[in-house]
Amino acid sequence: MTTPTTRTPRSDRSDRFDRGRWAQGGPETVHPGVHRVPLPLPEDGLRAVNVYALEGLTDDGLVLIDGGWSIPESRKALEDALAELGHDLGEISHILVTHIHRDHYTQAVELRRLLGSRVYLGAGERRGLELLGELRTDEPVSSLATLRRAGAHDLAERLTAMYQGDFDATVWEAPDRWLRAEELRFGDTRLTVIPTPGHTQGHVVYLDQARGLLFSGDHVLPHITPSIGFELGDAALPLGDYLDSLHLMTTLADARLLPAHGPVGDSVHARVGELLTHHDDRLAETLAALGDRTRTAHEVAGELGWTRRKVAFAELGAFDQMLAVNETAAHLDVLVARAQARCTEADGVNRYAVAAA
Repeated sequence: MTTPTTRTPRSDRSDRFDRGRWAQGGPETVHPGVHRVPLPLPEDGLRAVNVYALEGLTDDGLVLIDGGWSIPESRKALEDALAELGHDLGEISHILVTHIHRDHYTQAVELRRLLGSRVYLGAGERRGLELLGELRTDEPVSSLATLRRAGAHDLAERLTAMYQGDFDATVWEAPDRWLRAEELRFGDTRLTVIPTPGHTQGHVVYLDQARGLLFSGDHVLPHITPSIGFELGDAALPLGDYLDSLHLMTTLADARLLPAHGPVGDSVHARVGELLTHHDDRLAETLAALGDRTRTAHEVAGELGWTRRKVAFAELGAFDQMLAVNETAAHLDVLVARAQARCTEADGVNRYAVAAA
């Protein structure tokens, strides 16, 4: 086994990790023995997913936080990055995954087959993994069902036609260990597993309290808000879960933000504050869009601006329109839970109105 090394980025690469270039290049040392490795994604708007390689935690190899998407380009990028750090793939002994989405989990499964690495995943993802085996489809079944409840039947049909039935069951397997709220020990390092449902029901983050590092997965991202409840299986109130999980972060000591997409940040608390403010503003905008009418989530989504540029709903692609409608439905359901709106159902479609004063 190669002796673990501690390295810092070369000065001629210092601009490679700014906001516009975080997805490019090889490893970035974010703390002694902790390296951020961006791995490519296939035709994905997020451009890359960060995995983190942790040195010196075990006698038998490296620990990874998240695994990446199982495509040849990703495996090659990981292999090259580890070589630059003085390691090789064969040293990966444990892979701690934040959630079940393909860009985080499937390469962990591949590496386990190749290397015998142990894979860990949050226990809340168990039902989603079971549904993948039962339904045997990559089609976002639950999100399409939300579209239909939102009155977006035409959009649901357009998206259904985009999926070609090429589901590959071989990329999905159960982990070696299901994680709950617990502490993992690797030598002298302790990583606290914190369930953070919202983005998915079983999402977890990993806190290295001694070094002040939070491996946040998709729970806290530096430049975007994660989709809510994009998974198989339905959570009763996914945005409510997500907001509770964000508030939970503020009860912990502040830490550096090591996200799955985007550059490393200095403060988890600062970004969580921004995300909470965003959702407060979005709830107010959603309530205002209802006005004095009874409306579906699809209709409300059509009146809101999207992304930082406030793009009109009609200008979004079909997949992003689905995310927009689902997000609007999630905000409307929180307004109902807070007694600020009411919901009635007819013919399988939910319609919302402002609650009477």
